[in-house]
Amino acid sequence: MIYCLSGKIVKKTLDSVVLSCGGVGYWAQCPASVAAGLPGAGSEATLYTVLNVTENDISLYGFATEEQQNCFRLLTGVSGVGPKVGLAILSVMEPQRVYLAVSAGDHKAFKAASGVGPKLAQRIVLELKDKVAKGAAGEAALEDLSGVSAAAGGAASGQAIAALVSLGYSHSEAAVAISKVDPALPVEEIIRLALRGMAGGR
Repeated sequence: MIYCLSGKIVKKTLDSVVLSCGGVGYWAQCPASVAAGLPGAGSEATLYTVLNVTENDISLYGFATEEQQNCFRLLTGVSGVGPKVGLAILSVMEPQRVYLAVSAGDHKAFKAASGVGPKLAQRIVLELKDKVAKGAAGEAALEDLSGVSAAAGGAASGQAIAALVSLGYSHSEAAVAISKVDPALPVEEIIRLALRGMAGGR
């Protein structure tokens, strides 16, 4: 398996990049957010990759981080989520947001991705909930978020609000959701309950 590629960017589009490594140009499809974050042609770059082999096709998918790479594998393991949908989800959601949405049962968050309808969004949450709960991914995401906000100081509620804002919610949305949760709880639990509350109120 090709785990990662490091080389010179030959060209890139909104959702793909050609990376020259050892005289071979590798074409990798990638989330729009990854392509946008890469430097221009002629620059050096590293992509973490997933090679997808089917009966009729061999495709390479590239990501900026190992976390995105692992999240893509997790998402495409869900029935009905192919590589195209996996890329669409990671184009609008960072891995941390994916893990938190799954943990909170917030299936509506996935509907922001192209090609994800209500039924598929619910299936993603249903099939990944146990995997995220048992694995380190979801917990690591929560710890990272609480750690970032804790660095800025403040009570648990303030840390949770900062974490939710970093996930894309407005400050007012986060504040209202946090106000409905017991502030004595650990930061990670406050975030989970707030996300669950916002999911139910949409």
